[in-house]
Amino acid sequence: MISAIAIDDEPIALDIVDHYAQKVPFLSLEKKFSNALEAIGYLNERPIDLLFLDIKMPDISGIDFFKSLKTKPLLIFTTAYSEHAVTGFELEAIDYLLKPFSFPRFLKACNKASNLVRPTAVTNHIFVKDGVDMVRVDFDEILYLEGTGNYVSFVLKSKKILVRMTFKESLELLPPHDFIQIHRSYIVNIKLIDKLERHLISISGHRIPVSGAYLSDTKERLKSPPITR
Repeated sequence: MISAIAIDDEPIALDIVDHYAQKVPFLSLEKKFSNALEAIGYLNERPIDLLFLDIKMPDISGIDFFKSLKTKPLLIFTTAYSEHAVTGFELEAIDYLLKPFSFPRFLKACNKASNLVRPTAVTNHIFVKDGVDMVRVDFDEILYLEGTGNYVSFVLKSKKILVRMTFKESLELLPPHDFIQIHRSYIVNIKLIDKLERHLISISGHRIPVSGAYLSDTKERLKSPPITR
C-alpha cells in the first residue's frame, strides 16, 4: 500500500484527489492540507511514500516547499499551470498532472508510483479502469495491446478490456523486457509469441501485423531469451 498526502490551497482540488484516491486499491491518502506549512510537522513525524502537491499557493510555492524537505517522498505535481513542468521534472517529480485531470490520467501517475515505491520488489501487475471497476491485470496474462485513438484494448488470455488511455501511456506502464511494440498500434508480450512469419506475429491463435519500422528490432529481440523474474 502506498501512503500519501495531498497539499493544495483549493478545497475542490483536494476533494478531487481524495475522490480519485479512494478508487485506487493500492493507494492510501492519509491526510489533506490546504496550508503547506501545516504539512511540515506531519511529514517530520510521519514519513510517507507519495506527495500530491500544488505549485502556486500562498506563503510558499510547492516547488520551494518540496526543496525544503529533508526527507523527500515521491512527488506528483497537481497544478493548473503548465509553465512549471520543466522545473517539476528537474526536481525529479515522477509525474505532472495538469488540472483538470481525469481519473485515468491520475491512475497512470499512481501506477508509476507503485513501480517505484518498492524498488527491490517485483511488480508483476497494474490496475486499469474497466467501466466503473478497477481491475488488476497481471503482465503474464496479457497477449497484446491494440491502440485506437484514446483507447487501448488489453487482450488477455481469457478476456479483453477496453481502457481509456493513449497508446503511449499504455506502453509506459509495461515492463520493457517483457513487451515490445511491433506496429504503431500494437504491443505484444514477447514471452508468448508463437511465431514470426514475414510481417505477421502469431500469438495464441491471434495474427498481428508487424510494420517495417519495427521488423528489425522485433527479430533481434526474438533472438534473445526473455528475462525471467
